[in-house]
Amino acid sequence: MSDTLDWNAKTIAEFRANEGRVGGNFEGAPLVLLHHRGRKSGREYVNPTMYLPHEAEPDVIYVFATKGGAPTNPDWYHNLAAAGVGNVERGTETYKVAVRELTGAERDRVYAEQARRYPGFAEYARQTAGVRTIPVLELSAARR
Repeated sequence: MSDTLDWNAKTIAEFRANEGRVGGNFEGAPLVLLHHRGRKSGREYVNPTMYLPHEAEPDVIYVFATKGGAPTNPDWYHNLAAAGVGNVERGTETYKVAVRELTGAERDRVYAEQARRYPGFAEYARQTAGVRTIPVLELSAARR
């Protein structure tokens, strides 16, 4: 198992054992598990990622395709963007979400807020400057 897959598996197990809370580097940070289908394989995948809650809408969150500042976007981003839907585990709840990619000033505003709260995101943006713009996805609960 690769280091990334091993880290993901441990984080997912800790998240589920502790009602959505984990320790280590992500202690106290808002974390969700993203469920998505491979656009080529059709397999279901689960990836832990930090999120930013919408300032006024409790059923809306934002996720950031940083891939730790790598020069390419993560597979989960491509899968969710292509499908337009996915599922999220947040705390002890799992629900379906509609996916919308933010662009322009809206994307920049949301990313800047995440970077203000968590400076590592500013570093990811520095690492990818001139290579790619880190995508921001809005995930809206489809619970109604």
